[in-house]
Amino acid sequence: MGAPEIFRAPGRVNLIGEHTDYNLGLVLPMAIDLYCYVTAAPSNDGVLRVRSAQVPGDAEWRIEEIPSAKPSGQWTDRVLGIAWELVRRGHPLHGRNLWIDSEVPTGGGLSSSAALGVATALALGAPADPMTLAEIAHCAETDFAGIPCGIMDQFISAFGQAGSAILLDCRTLEGKAARLPDGIAIVVANSMVKHDLASSAYRIRVEECAVASRRLGIASLRDAAVSDLARLDGTLLRRARHVVTENARVTCFAEALDRNQPENLGRILMESHASLRDDYEVSCTELDFLVETAFRMPGILGARMTGGGFGGSTVNLVEENAAERFMETLADEYRQRMGIVPEIRRCLSSEGASKVVTRHAPNPNAGKER
Repeated sequence: MGAPEIFRAPGRVNLIGEHTDYNLGLVLPMAIDLYCYVTAAPSNDGVLRVRSAQVPGDAEWRIEEIPSAKPSGQWTDRVLGIAWELVRRGHPLHGRNLWIDSEVPTGGGLSSSAALGVATALALGAPADPMTLAEIAHCAETDFAGIPCGIMDQFISAFGQAGSAILLDCRTLEGKAARLPDGIAIVVANSMVKHDLASSAYRIRVEECAVASRRLGIASLRDAAVSDLARLDGTLLRRARHVVTENARVTCFAEALDRNQPENLGRILMESHASLRDDYEVSCTELDFLVETAFRMPGILGARMTGGGFGGSTVNLVEENAAERFMETLADEYRQRMGIVPEIRRCLSSEGASKVVTRHAPNPNAGKER
């Protein structure tokens, strides 16, 4: 057998552009310095095995069974889906023992599933081309796991750049580096909650956007203008209004970055959160408290929920010299109000997926032939 190899892919924080990716709109995510590591050790028995350091429940599949495999609803679907998609694309698969060790918190709104998918694709021999990695991981989510998501998370996990976020057009898949301003800390506050509504509500929002598009006679809400909103009412109006205005906010945010106008960034974030709370209705008490509390604190430029919603995290832009005090105070106030200790960390922009040259693997052959 050959020596084990280690691959990694980062999680992400989405600075602006929420629920616009599956509407083929604009997003501005940033790969972060939290990674999912996949250690791959060859096996000689034609079996793919997987085990996680964080989540119980290992799994194994014979290579010849993978083309006809079905999702089980377990976390291991993310691994099986990658293998299934590789087979569908004609890539040869061989027996592997995979050991997953992830720093990206599950359910934290920082895209742990995309990091796992992209790193697994590399570990199973997918081409290292970032676009191919993103497409494989995205198809595994949509076509195998059945999650109607956009490609933002997989794209940024594959294409991440240190020092920059990426302005992505989810229709053309054209990405442009957006340099982050000096003197600003990006702080992520994980509420440590994920409400049961999240998965079902996400699917409902996707369908509501599709219905609104059909009502307007357009292919996607990406094509809707503010003037079109008068043709909608009720829930469909609110959903479409969020998507239309959020796309505009992404453009304004990117322009503020280009012009080095950090004072405008915070206002745009706050407007985004209000839209997600009131028009898209995907916030929750915990996220609203984190945003409202942050807004009252010294050094804050702006804050909003990030990710799918109904729990997860907020992203905060904070003046560098106020960041440590901000993190301490926000954690204390959240713990006192909610009775939950949040995870609050400063995140740095990172490079996308890659093979790791050196890293201690805690158990590279975990899950091997027994």
